[in-house]
Amino acid sequence: MPDPAIPRPGLPVRGSTTGRPLMAALDLLGQRWTLRVVWELREDSVGFRELQRRCERMSSSVLSTRLGELGQAGIVHAEEGRYRLTPLGKDLIRALRPLQSWATQWEETLRT
Repeated sequence: MPDPAIPRPGLPVRGSTTGRPLMAALDLLGQRWTLRVVWELREDSVGFRELQRRCERMSSSVLSTRLGELGQAGIVHAEEGRYRLTPLGKDLIRALRPLQSWATQWEETLRT
């Protein structure tokens, strides 16, 4: 049974009483550390401790919570003690790549 506290399309979320899909996605991804966890899984599957190290040693309880939420959201899958992105999670990474390019351009602009 899905956790009602995890943002989902079609249910009320921050910024949308109707749960518009984009607002639900922004609510889910806007939670502290969530995008970092997804980003660190973009290239390969990773064990819990390695993922925690890559995420600048976030607390194990927060990492565990985020992994659980991302699992229920269909973005991350756990198998044999390793975490990886699902096909939906890989689609999310593809959607984030233009934002990564923009952020690099932003950084360069601010340096000049």
